[in-house]
Amino acid sequence: MSRINTNISSLQAIHRLVANQDDLSTRLERLSSGLRINRGKDDPAGLIASQSLRSELRGIGQAIENSSRAINVIATADAALSEVSALLLEVRGLINKSANEGALSDAEIQANQLQIDSLLESIDRIANTTQFNGKKLLNGELAYNLSGIDSGSLARAQIFGARVPAGSSLSVIVDVTQSAQTAQLNLAAGGGTGLSASGFLSSTNNVTIQIGGALGTETFSFSGGTVNSAIRDNINAFTSLTGVSASLSGQSLVFHSTEYGSDAFVSVAPTTGNFTVSGGDVNATRDNGRDAGVQINGQAASVRGLSASIRTNGLDLALDLSESFGTAVGSTSFEITGGGAQFQIGPTVNADGLVSVGVASVNTTNLGSATAGYLNTIKTGQANAIVSGNYTAAERIVNAAIEQIAVLSGRLGGFQANQLETNINSRQIAYENVQASESAIRDTDYASEVARLTRAQILVQATTQILSIANAAPQNVLALLR
Repeated sequence: MSRINTNISSLQAIHRLVANQDDLSTRLERLSSGLRINRGKDDPAGLIASQSLRSELRGIGQAIENSSRAINVIATADAALSEVSALLLEVRGLINKSANEGALSDAEIQANQLQIDSLLESIDRIANTTQFNGKKLLNGELAYNLSGIDSGSLARAQIFGARVPAGSSLSVIVDVTQSAQTAQLNLAAGGGTGLSASGFLSSTNNVTIQIGGALGTETFSFSGGTVNSAIRDNINAFTSLTGVSASLSGQSLVFHSTEYGSDAFVSVAPTTGNFTVSGGDVNATRDNGRDAGVQINGQAASVRGLSASIRTNGLDLALDLSESFGTAVGSTSFEITGGGAQFQIGPTVNADGLVSVGVASVNTTNLGSATAGYLNTIKTGQANAIVSGNYTAAERIVNAAIEQIAVLSGRLGGFQANQLETNINSRQIAYENVQASESAIRDTDYASEVARLTRAQILVQATTQILSIANAAPQNVLALLR
């Protein structure tokens, strides 16, 4: 080639040198940043996929963090409930101690009452002050909001969990399909039952009977000629010990349990004399009660006496039916309009990732039961104070409160273990897999990049040398000018 204005070889060498230098720059950038994709041009499709995975990673990571925060909330509430339970056990011990009246002075019983008052004040203080990040946990602030509930049908409704549609409410329909019954035995007047048609034991019919119920067994002796009303009154004087009461139906005697359900029973067995009862479903002298049959939103509930509960994916609640409602076939309904503690534990904000739990107030006005009474009634000056000798009633109330706290604590523990902790475990596995996928797309493979860097370095050096040769080639034209 004898032209010198245009050096095609030099232009070609420059083109290749620029390309090799760009390649070398890319390798250096990837090795220094640790990323294979640093800008869109590096891999447009890969960048889109990587950004999508990064968005998913951020959601999964936040779901794990939200779940951990929710566990902290539940653990705080559970620790406070454990303290309430300990206080209730101490109250129960004081009630039992005070019932030992023969060994205590009035001043000691009064001191025990004052100590019970102090313990109940501590329970109220825990209920009103337990909080997490400024949010009260045990004062009812995290309970579900109920509307349209008929107190004449439902003595208590405690909602532990519910999926309430956003901006709407959840209907709860309670159907009693089978009435609850107490256990009952009958002693008909007249005939060969031992009780005359006029309602008294014959003069020669001296009887000793053993009456048993859910609370205990007592033995009674009646001489011939005792009237049925005297038998009734004597048995009723021990109702708190046996769980069995007696009433008159005309001149006949009726024995029935004080509680409803299959756990309740009445047993009337004569030891001596003629005292023939009837109506037993187990045998001639024993009858069991019957649990109510209840359906909640069309699903069969677990029932003990007048207490019904159901636990499904969208509804977890416990109900105490009133006596009038639970002993007759009927229906009632109410609405859950919101409330509860809401936790977003999913990677995206939607109903599937939202879980909630209800935490009812544990104030002394709410602990106990509608049938036994509430905890505040055992304070000084109230109906079930122990200074008035209400030991049995007070103990029943405290036992109901202890069970109520245990159920709530168990529900919170189950929520933590089965909802939050399992969610963290599954999300962590998902996080690892998605992170691995994102890394495969976006991160630098150092082994291959170092190999490409070496190649790029050699090519830059080689094309630099070639460019030097190409630039020197036009000087050969000078040989023609000699």
